[in-house]
Amino acid sequence: MTTPLEIPGFTHLYSGKVRDLYAPEGRDDQLLLVASDRISAFDFILDPPIPDKGTVLTQLSLWWFDQLADLVPNHVVSTDVPDVVAGRAVLVQRLDMVPVECVARAYLTGGGLREYVADGTVSGLALPDGLRDGDRFEEPLFTPSTKAPMGEHDEPMSYEAVEAEVGPEMAARLRDLTTRILARGNEIAGERGILIADTKVEFGLDASGAIVLADEVLTPDSSRFWPADQWEPGHTQPSFDKEFVREWLLSSESGWDKGSGEAPPALPADVVERTRAKYVEAYERLTGRTF
Repeated sequence: MTTPLEIPGFTHLYSGKVRDLYAPEGRDDQLLLVASDRISAFDFILDPPIPDKGTVLTQLSLWWFDQLADLVPNHVVSTDVPDVVAGRAVLVQRLDMVPVECVARAYLTGGGLREYVADGTVSGLALPDGLRDGDRFEEPLFTPSTKAPMGEHDEPMSYEAVEAEVGPEMAARLRDLTTRILARGNEIAGERGILIADTKVEFGLDASGAIVLADEVLTPDSSRFWPADQWEPGHTQPSFDKEFVREWLLSSESGWDKGSGEAPPALPADVVERTRAKYVEAYERLTGRTF
């Protein structure tokens, strides 16, 4: 793990796979959330980082927070941050985070597809027979998972398990907000030639107990983005997200054995550059802005 930056006036609290958290000195109601250029796959942080990735994630999340503001409040307090992290950091509310990974799926793929092939279900939800990789669901599915410590796998949770964890009223609200965020995301992204197959969102509770959208939202790190004009159910779809990196790691070119327990090899320069280009293209197509 890269040594965290020293930022005058802030105390480093925690580093995750991608983000670093700092506390402003003298305040206990805010945090500085910094998005790094680190990229992870299969629970490993990879080398080298992807240039500009942290800025893309931060700026795209800020854009999406605006698009979703009528659905749910978000944690952003200010984008006025120290120069050393300008563009890739935000000051946010300190929240009591909900202990559930809130995942919604609009299309069958990834871990949902693997469970469906094995059991005919996704997160315990029974689905019709005969669905293919990339098929669209009539409505987005709420398929939550546990929040595992870094280095361990999140595990699918049933809706009943979510109710047991947070209570029936909160569970229903989380399900509603998560699926509505994905539905709104697809309404907007679809107009720009992008399908959002699935997404993971984070929620916290503010001092009044209200639900607040936190972390990042509808980014290439938290979601699967597919080019709409190439969508063709029945096989893996091309993507704008880090699926490109996963595919390289699993290819014979990388020489890495996923089951070995060993860290993956360094990403080649061309994979790094093409991954950066995918992130930037997703940002530009969605926001209509030049990065």
